[in-house]
Amino acid sequence: MNDSIVIIPTYNEIENIESIIRAVLSQHKPFHVLVVDDNSPDHTAEKVIHLQTEFMGRLFLEKRQGKQGLGTAYVHGFKWALAQKYNYFFEMDADFSHNPNDLEKLYEACHMGGADVAIGSRYLTGVNVVNWPLSRVLMSYFASVYVQLITGMKIHDATAGFICYSREVLEKINLDKIKFVGYAFQIEMKYRIFCKNFKIVEVPIIFTDRTKGQSKMSGTIFQEAVLGVITLRIRNILNTL
Repeated sequence: MNDSIVIIPTYNEIENIESIIRAVLSQHKPFHVLVVDDNSPDHTAEKVIHLQTEFMGRLFLEKRQGKQGLGTAYVHGFKWALAQKYNYFFEMDADFSHNPNDLEKLYEACHMGGADVAIGSRYLTGVNVVNWPLSRVLMSYFASVYVQLITGMKIHDATAGFICYSREVLEKINLDKIKFVGYAFQIEMKYRIFCKNFKIVEVPIIFTDRTKGQSKMSGTIFQEAVLGVITLRIRNILNTL
């Protein structure tokens, strides 16, 4: 059985979904793909169902009832994939902001390099972001600096969403305790892993903003991240994380 699955959460990604699926499944390494769709009104899920006839046994779909958030989509996907006995689990956006050609670099960092978690990092070797306005680059960069200061994690890109996890990591952290759904979900995952002393490495990537579809970023999501970091730190101090 294939040892790696790429989990792609979607909500109204009809413009991107076929292209990203084909790009991932055309990699030299034979990845599998799980799309977790939140009942997209634009029929993203129906496009995936159509493609499943072409990619039998490699492309899977979990369709949920309504928009429930990024974090819960990934937790849903992790649980599904853990039951299928994969060894490596990837987070990846549908909009090509994460380059499918970088999947193998993350895989090698875990499979050959001994990392428990490999993060596709925008900020490890400077600021490697294309097509973002300066204001958003600064917001994202300083969010990671803020997370480092509050949590003590030596991670340059704490809000990164392009990640490879080993099976042991997802089995050891309690997925049912994950509280946050936006940016803060990415931070919470890393912090829980950090607190359990798993080996985390960052792999430099170039992040390119979407050219099709609409961003799901909002002020509420960013606010959750700012307040969520403090909450996570306090809960860890109180041993209630």
